[in-house]
Order: sequence, then structure tokens, then C-alpha cells
Amino acid sequence: MMFKKLFSEFRIPIRYHLLFWTLYFIFNFFRFATINNDYWYSLKSNLIEFPLNIIITYFTIYFLIPRYILKKKYFQFFALFTASLLLFYLVRTGLNYILVTKNIWPEAQGNQEPFTMIHIVELIIGAIYVIALVSAIKLTYDWVNEKRRNEKLEKIQLETELNFLKSQIQPHFFFNTLNNLYALVMKNSPNAPNVVLKLSEIMQYVLYEVKEPKISLMKSINYLYSYLELEKLRYGDRVKSEISIDGNIDDIEIPPLLFLPFIENCFKHGITHDEDIKVCIDFVVQDNFLYFTVENTFSKKNDTGTKHGIGIENVKRRLELLYGNKYSLKTESKLNTYIVSLKLPLDEN
Repeated sequence: MMFKKLFSEFRIPIRYHLLFWTLYFIFNFFRFATINNDYWYSLKSNLIEFPLNIIITYFTIYFLIPRYILKKKYFQFFALFTASLLLFYLVRTGLNYILVTKNIWPEAQGNQEPFTMIHIVELIIGAIYVIALVSAIKLTYDWVNEKRRNEKLEKIQLETELNFLKSQIQPHFFFNTLNNLYALVMKNSPNAPNVVLKLSEIMQYVLYEVKEPKISLMKSINYLYSYLELEKLRYGDRVKSEISIDGNIDDIEIPPLLFLPFIENCFKHGITHDEDIKVCIDFVVQDNFLYFTVENTFSKKNDTGTKHGIGIENVKRRLELLYGNKYSLKTESKLNTYIVSLKLPLDEN
């Protein structure tokens, strides 16, 4: 159970540990066998050395480093690390002497004795080399995993914020439309039932289509047309609207609810008591970009500032999240005309 618990804490799958140590054992076996031309000695020596290398490596990486280095207890780390290296040397040398050969260091030139400085340094450097190699692999693996994890978290956060922004537009839209309906009911207007029907059509878009990451541009334009018809039921012939399309839009998909707040704004700030409101909407597809422009009559008397600017600010934030710096949004007012110009890239990436 403890062995299983130990390996369950490893971020690298066990099969990769086994693969690494198997390959490293084979490499070390042939390396030492060719030095002395003694394959039997190399096999027995590595069978003793490798379990010890595994133990001291994992002890350093999964116990000493997290408990002392990461907590800035450097003195304790070096003291325990040095002690573990000395213990590794004693156990490795003792087992090699008892189980393998009395000639403790046959790969060295001359007859070398154990427990000499050169022998101690040689074995300890070998252990440090293995620890450093495995640590480098683990750090690289952890860095890649952490990078992927952060990217996944960023994607989740992005999707969460986008979904929140889209959900904000729904009550905002219905609040405005219900206000329109309320005004018609108060006047006992015969258009009130038609407003309810138009509203039900648009509800399909706002409640269901909004769940999709992208919808067809043609469908978005159709709902803009329905919204304009809805406003015409309220204001009658005072609303003069026009939608023009230039270019092929058949296969173009865009995020939902990008354009509707701009059209809502036309009626929020464009209606006066005695003047008509003109709304001209243009969609142009050119050079892998979509150009959206809306011009409407503008009345500063109806400009309530940013108090109720949820829809536009919402769209701006969504554009930033979806397109980064690849889009452009410009607004300007000329005399009694307010102009919104939006440029969106059509590249899927």
C-alpha cells in the first residue's frame, strides 16, 4: 500500500519511470561491460547499484527538495543530502564487496582500495549525476504539465467569463423589450400582441442560439431584422431602417449577440418625440474580414451616459476576449448621426 501511495504522488506515470530506469540500466550495463570486457561483473554490479540509485534519487526529488529546498531550509537540505550520499556509498561499497567482488574497483587503473578519497568522490559523483539527470527530466515534465494546466485554466476562465457576459445580455435585452411592450399596453395599442409574437421569435435566438460558440452570420442578420420590425411595431413609420450586405456571407460564422446591443442603442439614444429615427446597417466581407457599420440618428437629449451601458460594455469585453488585438471598434458622432464601425477577422484561428 505504501509503495502504491508513493507512486500515486508521482506526476509522471509509472510506466515512464520504468521505461527510463530500464533504458538507463541497459546503457550502464553495456558501458561498464565494455570497459572491463566482463559482462557478468557489470550485470551483478548494476543489479546492486541501480536499486540504490533509484532510492536516493527519489528520496532527494520527492522528499528532500519539497520539504527543504522549496521551504528555503538550505542547510538542512545539504546536511541530509550529504548524509544520504555517504550512506549510499557505504551500502553500495559494502554490498559490492560482499556479493560481487573483493576487487572493489576493477574498472579503475591499478589496484584501488575502498574508502579512499578518490573512490568516495567517484561513486558520489556518479550518484549525483543520476540524481541531476532524473531531476532535469522531472522539472522539464512538470514545466510542460504546468504550462498545459495554466493554458487549460485560462481557457476555462475565458469560457466562464464569456458565458457570463452572454447571460448578462439576455436580461438586458428583455428588460428593454418589456419596457417597449409596457408602453404599448399602457396606450392600449393594437400592436401589443404583435410585439409579443416578435418577442417570442427573438427569444429563440437570445435563449437558445446564445449557447452556441458561433452561429451563422445570416441568422444573426435575420434576428437584427426581427428586432427592427419589433421596434417598428412600437414607433410605426417613424423608424426608417435599411440592412445592406456586400460579399458572400453563406459560410461565415460569428459569436452570437455581437451586433444586437449596437442596434438596441440606436433606439435608446436615437428616438425623439417628433423626429424620425434612421438606422442604416452595413455588412461587408472583404479580404478575410467582416466590416459591420451602423449609422443612426442621434439625440444628445436621450444620452443617459454610461448608467445603462451594460450591453455595449459587455460586447467590448467579449470582443477583447474573443479577438484580442485583432479587431477594431470605432464610434463617432457627426452632427445628429452616430456611427459604429466594427472590423472582425474571419480567420478560424
